[in-house]
Amino acid sequence: MPRLSSKLKDRLQADFIHSRAGVHELYLAPALAPNGLALTRELTRLGHRPDQWSGNRASVASLRLEGLPELVARRGRRGGLAARALSHLYFGFVPRAVFELALTAEARARAIPVAQPMGAVVEWVAPFVYRSCYLTRKEQGMTLWEFARAQAPPFKREEVFERTRAAIAAMYRAGLCHADLNLHNLFVAYGAGGPSVIILDLDKARLFDRPLGPKQRSRNQARLLRSARKLDPRGRFFDPEALSRLGLR
Repeated sequence: MPRLSSKLKDRLQADFIHSRAGVHELYLAPALAPNGLALTRELTRLGHRPDQWSGNRASVASLRLEGLPELVARRGRRGGLAARALSHLYFGFVPRAVFELALTAEARARAIPVAQPMGAVVEWVAPFVYRSCYLTRKEQGMTLWEFARAQAPPFKREEVFERTRAAIAAMYRAGLCHADLNLHNLFVAYGAGGPSVIILDLDKARLFDRPLGPKQRSRNQARLLRSARKLDPRGRFFDPEALSRLGLR
């Protein structure tokens, strides 16, 4: 069960505005806070439109409201056998989306390249029972797995892989242990200054007040290597040279 340290509580209070609207509890960036009711209505509408959700476990949707930046909503959704009975329901004192919001904001303050956190919306179904959505600002681009299969020119692949390695190194230096690092949650974003790589999905991550040690780094690297070998068992897109550029062996 996620827990908010005093540092993460302070970050949450400093960067987001807390409010309630009926059964919904909201933590929103100041730019979104005046539109809290409209956000909950749109999320409710999307919840009844399964065709609007994509990604792993159909958990990601684009969120557009007039006058606001385009957002990405990621709803908590269980996998495996638990999904049949519980689907989007979770239990606990600290909703996972709120934990991820606070942790991601702190990671961003430490100059770790992460998607800009914009808010969390929690629907309380009963005491300690909830559904939740985590909101980020939408970036233009694709996951590292999608990029690898897009057959970009070799020089562009080398640049993106080197920037991926640099993003992971920055994560280690700043004390972030991802716990589920894979090719789907490394995102290649396109901007005026060229491609950049940002790290997604920190709901299982942990932040330390020191750089990660060798064992923690090795576990993160091993998880990423398993992802590459599972998705690309023949090494068509991640050959030994590509893995080396990512800092993997």
